[in-house]
Amino acid sequence: MLDFLKKKLDSYISANLTKVQVVRLPERMGLIRARLAGAKKASAEVLIFLDSHTEANVNWLPPLLEPIAEDYKTCVCPFIDVVQYETFEYRAQDEGARGAFDWEFYYKRLPLLPEDLEHPTEPFKSPVMAGGLFAISQKFFWDLGGYDEGLDIWGGEQYELSFKIWQCGGQMVDAPCSRVGHIYRKFAPFPNPGRGDFVGKNYKRVAEVWMDEYAEYLYKRKPNYRTLDPGDLTEQKALRKRLKCKPFKWFIENIAFDLPLKYPPVEPDDFGFGEIRSIAAPELCVDSYMKQRDQQIVLKECVKNTKKKGEQNFTLTWHKDIRPAGRSLCWDVSNPDDRAEIVLYPCHGMKGNQYWKYDVENQWFVHGSNPRCLDCDLGNKRLYVTECDEGSKTQKWRFENVNLNSIMNWDNIGPP
Repeated sequence: MLDFLKKKLDSYISANLTKVQVVRLPERMGLIRARLAGAKKASAEVLIFLDSHTEANVNWLPPLLEPIAEDYKTCVCPFIDVVQYETFEYRAQDEGARGAFDWEFYYKRLPLLPEDLEHPTEPFKSPVMAGGLFAISQKFFWDLGGYDEGLDIWGGEQYELSFKIWQCGGQMVDAPCSRVGHIYRKFAPFPNPGRGDFVGKNYKRVAEVWMDEYAEYLYKRKPNYRTLDPGDLTEQKALRKRLKCKPFKWFIENIAFDLPLKYPPVEPDDFGFGEIRSIAAPELCVDSYMKQRDQQIVLKECVKNTKKKGEQNFTLTWHKDIRPAGRSLCWDVSNPDDRAEIVLYPCHGMKGNQYWKYDVENQWFVHGSNPRCLDCDLGNKRLYVTECDEGSKTQKWRFENVNLNSIMNWDNIGPP
């Protein structure tokens, strides 16, 4: 593989891409510093950053440039479509969302605002970029100091740059008419650099420079970050002072104003947790052992107080979804047909296919706003959702630990 990055690559570039220059670093320095090295060589008025595993779609460039031509302090991100890892099939994403984060620094999404929905082809403001695909004026990029050179390898750079753009007088938008496909790889194609928790150090570096008192919410969820050494922050803090950048509270209240509602800094209690045991067959429990994305959950013999293996501890979270304990996969039903099966899918916290409620009186797990109930076929131990029926014993489930106070206050907790 590395052979193709040397003479063969140089020969191909010189024969086919005459305006392209390959920049080589003396040693492995990671994504962030590699991008900085490329930016320092660039001479155009606008810098465009893309990953190597992307495919730019038709007419992708003009929509990225127009907002910058109108205001050079604007950073513009394309819509990121999906290139299937196994087949290279190109698939459009949804109609967009505003970038955000939770308080462990996982990337999240916020719904579009009503004014954005009225003009679906126009760029819309977004608090945080999804990753590393964007266009920015060279002048503005370097006015902001570029990427923080103290960030190592990868991780946190999209938050650092996003916060810096907004807090230091710029703005960031997503351009729906610019589409770039991205391969979401199922594994890292490169070895661990052996530099300890470099992502955690990067996150702490971003938090210490840009998040003010809000950094404490990150540390409460990741207490090990408190003891990490983020390196020398003198230059970054001086940059923030020199540019007269706004406080992070301003960013939260004015740019990401709905983020605390969807991802509260202090999370409310969950609605319940523990095993979900069938009333009709008390020896059987819902189980997701060894199940991954797009795989169905099933009924299995209950494992509590036995030596049997299983994954039968679930949480009905304040997001109003159900997750195996300690995992970020949720029960998901996308099929509207009767007896639709339940699969695991990455949690999005936006209800929809992942909206569940526990009906304490009927002992039902109710799915969706067009409600159907969790049911089962005891013969083949299959789970599915179907029309709720007060006379059906197979729709009744004993939920091990129910927070009755939270259940009674359902409408005032989590997503509306």
